[in-house]
Amino acid sequence: MKVSVQAVAVWGKMAPSHNITAIMITDDQQTIVTGSQEGQICLWDLSSELKISSKEILFGHTASVTCLAKARE
Repeated sequence: MKVSVQAVAVWGKMAPSHNITAIMITDDQQTIVTGSQEGQICLWDLSSELKISSKEILFGHTASVTCLAKARE
C-alpha cells in the first residue's frame, strides 16, 4: 500500500529563533513536538487543514534535545 505524506513547514514567513533538532507527530496527528538545540521542547497544534499554531514551550533541559520518543500508555 502506498501512502502519500505531505510536507509541512512549522513556521510562517520567518524561521523560529531556535534550531529544531528533533521532530515527532502524535498518533492522532493533531500535535507536532519539536526539540531544539537550545534545550526547548515545543508543542504545536496541527489542524485538519494543516495549519500549525504554537501550543506550549517546555524549558528545563540543559543540553540539546536530539531525540524524541512517545511513552507507552
